[in-house]
Amino acid sequence: MATTAFPTRDDFADLLNKSLGGENEAFEGKVVKGTVTAIENDLAVIDVGLKSEGRVPLREFAAPGHKAEISVGDTVEVFVDRVENSQGEAMLSRDRARREAAWDKLEKEFEAGNRVEGVIFGRVKGGFTVDLGGAVAFLPGSQVDIRPVRDVGPLMEIAQPFVVLKMDRRRGNIVVSRRAILEETRAEQRSGLIQSLAEGQVIDGVVKNITDYGAFVDLGGIDGLLHVTDISYKRVNHPSEVLNIGDTVKVQIIRINKETQRISLGMKQLETDPWEGAAAKYPVGGVFQGRVTNITEYGAFVELEAGIEGLVHVSEMSWTKKNVHPGKIVSTSQEVEVKVLEVDQEKRRISLGLKQAQANPWEAFAEAHPVGSTVEGEVKNSTEFGLFVGLEGDVDGMVHMSDIAWGVSGEDALNLHRKGETVQAQVLDVDVEKERISLGIKQLERGGVSAGSAGAAGGKKGEIVTVEVLEVKDGGLEVQIADGGASGFLKRTDLGRDRDEQRPERFQVGQKFDAMITGLDRSKKPNFSIKALQIAEEKQAVAQYGSSDSGASLGDILGAALKEKQAETEKKATKKK
Repeated sequence: MATTAFPTRDDFADLLNKSLGGENEAFEGKVVKGTVTAIENDLAVIDVGLKSEGRVPLREFAAPGHKAEISVGDTVEVFVDRVENSQGEAMLSRDRARREAAWDKLEKEFEAGNRVEGVIFGRVKGGFTVDLGGAVAFLPGSQVDIRPVRDVGPLMEIAQPFVVLKMDRRRGNIVVSRRAILEETRAEQRSGLIQSLAEGQVIDGVVKNITDYGAFVDLGGIDGLLHVTDISYKRVNHPSEVLNIGDTVKVQIIRINKETQRISLGMKQLETDPWEGAAAKYPVGGVFQGRVTNITEYGAFVELEAGIEGLVHVSEMSWTKKNVHPGKIVSTSQEVEVKVLEVDQEKRRISLGLKQAQANPWEAFAEAHPVGSTVEGEVKNSTEFGLFVGLEGDVDGMVHMSDIAWGVSGEDALNLHRKGETVQAQVLDVDVEKERISLGIKQLERGGVSAGSAGAAGGKKGEIVTVEVLEVKDGGLEVQIADGGASGFLKRTDLGRDRDEQRPERFQVGQKFDAMITGLDRSKKPNFSIKALQIAEEKQAVAQYGSSDSGASLGDILGAALKEKQAETEKKATKKK
């Protein structure tokens, strides 16, 4: 008879391990269905068919911001973390179950490019948290709306569509966007609205935003740009001068780009074009009143009427102020009188002249001061070729260095006058076209060309003249060229070569003698010298009577020269008698 073998204790252990191992493999890490058997305080007791039940917090059965709606007998899905913990209970999770299910669904929607529904339920750094049916996603602040949103409160706890931008199941990261949904919706609305619009159509809109270059106008779901140059025919420096945010304006559609969905708007197109008939209204040569609207380096713009501006080029601003910034001649908003120089109605350009509307100062000067008249002015500048003198009418006249003084030229003549000095001069020539006035100072002096010969009255440097003593002074003699010529001074040191001769007291008032003109002083009076004359005569005598072969002494030479000079003097005196 065969003997029956009974299982040992070890056999029971093996059987138990195999049994539990099968359960682990079948349940752990899986989402399974279970039945709510009881609700204890804030826990739900769930039977999923294991040896023991599990407990799940009620909050895991509630949507964000809501209470759990669950009762005994309900069938629910839970995630099995472990079949049995240290207390012999199954470790279950409703959140994990929802999350796993949500991830599976989200991955399919993400791959298909579909929208998903979610609820914004919390704030985190840089954005918000969104519940996507169990999976928690991150919504960046920049992806909430098309424009920055100050208060997100009204958007929270509301089911709404989102677009999944990025998913990483291993790391548990999901990034979503609400803005993408709005942009798609807006694009659809824009496309439909653009199809209903046409170029040339007049429509009402609301000013939404103002920039330096224009204003954006809401046409009822789509924005159009109203450029600053299309706001008005008159000059508009900034759109805020005419428009305010929230204003309702009537605009005309100028252009529609259906590819870029950009719309260009205009307001001035609804007004009458002021340039129509401008050529007839502002004929060339006409003088009109205008207002300076803008100043640049090359000129100033003057508004003749609303919408019509002309340019006054810098060269047409002043008769006398050359190479100066227009801002130093006119100022913004200043009322000025201008003359029309040219009109191009097609190009909408008018050239204006500011100086042409004023009297030509060169013509006025020529009429008031004919050639030969005397004028007075201040020395403005000295150049290498003459002096510039400021005259009435804000014009300058030039005294050439050859017309400054008799017998003096070049730098010596220029040094006779300083900047800021007031001088009198004679008008020699006026050229209105070239805007030139020629003056002469020496022509007003006694002894000038207009008064007689230069030798008789004025004298030149190096010339020998007969002078008459007017006054005897300690420092020399005050003398005058004979027969009413120019007067001047003869210094003590120039009375003779020897010290005995350099005594003013040896001369008497009325006495006449010959002297040499050595130059002019700062007042342009001639300086005389007997000493210079003696030296010049000595040189002449040596050259005429002396030589290396003559054997004559210096005394013989000078004696002969003096005798000849004396004979000439006596001969002249005899003729005068």
